[in-house]
Amino acid sequence: MRIAVFAGDGIGPEVTEQAVRVLDALEIAGLELIEGDVGGAAYRKHGHPLPPVTLDIARSVDAILFGAVGDFTLDHLERALRPEQAVLGLRKELGLFANLRPATVFKGLEDLSTLRPEVSGKIDLLIVRELNGDVYFGEKGTRTLADGQRQGWDMMSYAEDEVRRIAHVGFKAAQGRSGKLCSVDKANVLETSQLWRDVVIAVSKDYPDVELTHMYVDNAAMQLVKNPGAFDVIVTGNLFGDILSDQASMCVGSIGLLASASLADGTLGLYEPIHGSAPDIAGKGIANPMATILSAAMLLRHSFGLEAQAARIEAAVAAALADGVKGGDLGGSAGTKEIGDAVLARL
Repeated sequence: MRIAVFAGDGIGPEVTEQAVRVLDALEIAGLELIEGDVGGAAYRKHGHPLPPVTLDIARSVDAILFGAVGDFTLDHLERALRPEQAVLGLRKELGLFANLRPATVFKGLEDLSTLRPEVSGKIDLLIVRELNGDVYFGEKGTRTLADGQRQGWDMMSYAEDEVRRIAHVGFKAAQGRSGKLCSVDKANVLETSQLWRDVVIAVSKDYPDVELTHMYVDNAAMQLVKNPGAFDVIVTGNLFGDILSDQASMCVGSIGLLASASLADGTLGLYEPIHGSAPDIAGKGIANPMATILSAAMLLRHSFGLEAQAARIEAAVAAALADGVKGGDLGGSAGTKEIGDAVLARL
């Protein structure tokens, strides 16, 4: 079982180190960790945010544990060389089309949410976001109109097979949870969304045990703050999924606790915390590593089927939080290594 560890920039190396400590402590036979450079760190060393040597590592492993990329001192570079292109490049090159982002409120942390505790305490949902299509990967550009004004344009599109494969991921995820899937689109005004809805309905015939509902994206955004406990699994496109998953993270109360998985066909996946590189606190030893540790749990579950080990990690994180071990993002004072030590002690 080969895992690539791409720590990246900013707080990435600090939080990834703690996740690696947790993986090592499990003493899983056959687990091999291979380090590689991505993002700004890779640009400085190799001249590219995703150099060939890193891509070769990524293609040779079974899973990737990813830290964070982003370095404002490199914002002057052309877009193709900026640190963020590392994760976009990995998604494209490895066919990582399905993003899984769970959002759950840990017991005792309900007050951290900006929602009322009786509302936030019911949040336990999973957003399944399509990663390789939509306006992010469609044709785009700028042009000059007849009156001399510049106009920017981006093409939103989905083919049937792209919708079908992400729909299957959503339905299977719902089967493993409470059996409820909400497909989010904007079919009342977008032809792309009407196709999306038609295909999802067709796929639903393969999953009679899953209750399928549909919701327009603007209503879904409202319901996430009004009644988030009503959602189990949400499946949606790239643009809507990007927005809704970030919204869900803040309904929970802190991005320092939220993990994610980006999956390809088969078992290959890239696992990362949803927070960024946070250069303002990098090197201070105060970043919360729990989201990265929980990403490692998702890695064991989805890429290797090690449910028992994944559950142990999640229980250890929950126990540490219940005992009051909190980073600055949660209103506490525990440092990065201190949090890692606490999780290890409870593991």
